[in-house]
Amino acid sequence: MSYELIVSQGRIADRTPGAIPGAALTAAALGEQTGLRPAVIGAPSPARTDDWSQSLPEAKETLAGLQRALAATLQRGNKPLVVANTCSASLATLPVVARECPDAMLLWIDAHGDFNTPETTESGYLGGMVLSAACGLWESGLGSGLNPAQVVIVGARDIDPAEADLLQQAGVRTLSPAEATPEAVLSLIGDGPVWIHVDWDVLQPNHVPAAYAISDGLDPQALRAIFATIPQQQIAGVELAEFEASQDALKNATAIECLLDIVEPLLARR
Repeated sequence: MSYELIVSQGRIADRTPGAIPGAALTAAALGEQTGLRPAVIGAPSPARTDDWSQSLPEAKETLAGLQRALAATLQRGNKPLVVANTCSASLATLPVVARECPDAMLLWIDAHGDFNTPETTESGYLGGMVLSAACGLWESGLGSGLNPAQVVIVGARDIDPAEADLLQQAGVRTLSPAEATPEAVLSLIGDGPVWIHVDWDVLQPNHVPAAYAISDGLDPQALRAIFATIPQQQIAGVELAEFEASQDALKNATAIECLLDIVEPLLARR
């Protein structure tokens, strides 16, 4: 079983200009490191601040393309390595994972819970409603099927009160950065398959720039240590999102170097 590299380049609720080029830079670096050729889904368009009810239908073509690519990879018996501009891309990926890998635990490694709904969202941002849609709390048009009991949010520290209530009611487990040790993560995922999602705002700010960075995050080596303990045969797939590239090439290169070091244990043969 080998990885297949998929990169999202279509706008999926992007409110900042750096996420699409950040995904492109990440995919290029991963391609160079692994020898994989990226399958590019979608075409870039400008960022803007809009409500989820506008951004979701606009992203329909890109999201559908991601679903087709992901399903084909899994049905070939391979592991998807998805590089997304925003977490909103997971509206497409998670229902496919739930269908094709129903026993998989989801490690949602993110500073945010992304468990708001159209009724609770304060910002109207589509990315803040991803997990709740996949768990069937609202209808995105892209499917659901994810069992909340199979979800572990790692590194969460910025969760709205109404969102916290929904997480508790659904039975989603969360680990704060301080609680997110390799031992704790292993105890929660068990010995079955695991799908790994990383939003780079889970880190302490400035290691891998992210649009919605929050202080008191994970240290890069702490996240790498978690990945180093997960048995390779348990990994069903990986998705990486929200690297906010800038116009500073040196800063981008430093971030990519950090990013690659963190995920290297997931990609290395062990």
